[in-house]
Amino acid sequence: MTATTVTLGGRQVVNAMWHPISTAPFDHDLELAVIDNNGTRALCFACRRILGGWIKSDSRCPIELRPTHWRDWTKKS
Repeated sequence: MTATTVTLGGRQVVNAMWHPISTAPFDHDLELAVIDNNGTRALCFACRRILGGWIKSDSRCPIELRPTHWRDWTKKS
């Protein structure tokens, strides 16, 4: 588990609940963080790890990204 600063809704949040992506479980709704040119950001939708990549949990559509961290998805309001 690592303390990671991510951008959520335009503000930076430090959260110690992020885990390295290599430990992400299969077939669970997860919140993912990615690193891009703008820094580290959390995705605003739930994802699931599958063999060979990632899918959106609700639509089951594949997504092309390289996440760096994960945590359990909690329903967003």
